[in-house]
Amino acid sequence: MIPYVKRNPMKEYKVVIYQESPLSSLFFGAAKVNPVNFSAFLNKQTPEGWRVVTMEKDLRRMLLFFKREAYVVILERDRV
Repeated sequence: MIPYVKRNPMKEYKVVIYQESPLSSLFFGAAKVNPVNFSAFLNKQTPEGWRVVTMEKDLRRMLLFFKREAYVVILERDRV
């Protein structure tokens, strides 16, 4: 009998930059990420097998005086 050896499957990664629309930056001077929309975005990724490995908050300059908050999200899933 040959023993069954479970090998770790290879991983697949996806990098996503999530940010709100530029209109809120123009109206308010700085745009923060809406937590409800961000949660909905992350929940859309899970049926496809993606899970968050890490994320980093970033303030991005828009035009000359406006800033926009963004998140760089790294997602991982098992390669099929």
